[in-house]
Amino acid sequence: MGAILALGLSACATHRIPPVGKQLPEENTLKLQIFLDSKGFGPGVVDGRPGEFTTKAASLYQQANGQPAGSQPSIGNIQPYTTYSVTAKDLSAIGTMASGPEAQSKQEKLPYTSLVELLSERFHTTQTFLRKLNPSLDLNSVSAGTSVTVPNISRLFRFDEFPSGYAASGSTGSRRVIVNLQQKMLQVTENGQTIAAFPITPGSSQHPAPVGEWRVVGAVPWPWYRHDEGVLSRGERTDDFYNLPPGPNSPVGILWAGLNRPGVGIHGTPVPDTIGRAGSHGCIRLSNWDAATFYTLIAKGTPVTIQ
Repeated sequence: MGAILALGLSACATHRIPPVGKQLPEENTLKLQIFLDSKGFGPGVVDGRPGEFTTKAASLYQQANGQPAGSQPSIGNIQPYTTYSVTAKDLSAIGTMASGPEAQSKQEKLPYTSLVELLSERFHTTQTFLRKLNPSLDLNSVSAGTSVTVPNISRLFRFDEFPSGYAASGSTGSRRVIVNLQQKMLQVTENGQTIAAFPITPGSSQHPAPVGEWRVVGAVPWPWYRHDEGVLSRGERTDDFYNLPPGPNSPVGILWAGLNRPGVGIHGTPVPDTIGRAGSHGCIRLSNWDAATFYTLIAKGTPVTIQ
């Protein structure tokens, strides 16, 4: 799992930073989430709040390491917070989003629309939690060089380095993707051993993800998205559509890993807070940061079981 850990925050401090003058009540959960996230077992958003995906990620991690599923992982001495210095490059990545697919199709890209949105994805957290950690800052009005308190994760999402900075993690030939629709979890296995797991949104009651045996036919970073209301509402391809440009706010996020079932794929999302809680149109939706890691773990031809 070395490649998962390679994109760390080398320039940041690693000492504990009490953001509001004292330990936050969610700190123990935050430490567990940071640990699981660093191992490639995504707990969802890293925000210190207990939830189903933290529990599921911990259980899968323990099983993968030969420990009882209900036991607590030994996480060691984790520092929950660090600081990040906002860069001019961060600020230059902020743009605007038109309203509606017709206007969006005329844009060059679908960018982040605020700094707090960019930072929350980079540090696998929520905008609400970042504001809580930085009560004295207006995170959308800071200048380059401003120090921001963030969760001390190692697997940063660097959209500006995707995909070139995301090398394949080991040999992909013996790997398989297992999508559990009931658990809303995606596992990547190697020779039957789970090596990574992520929360997902697996279709909806109107457009369920197709149960069966499939395979990845291609993984496309920064995909264009064909917005077709016929497909979205009825599953029927029409001639009335808009091609939306790439960007972190694309409806399919930063990755499209298509399956050998037309129109069905594993992809990112512009709204990570909704993973597992809002339906998709038959596809498997990951957060952008988990999609970036998923990209390093699979290849064309990787088998996918949806069950």
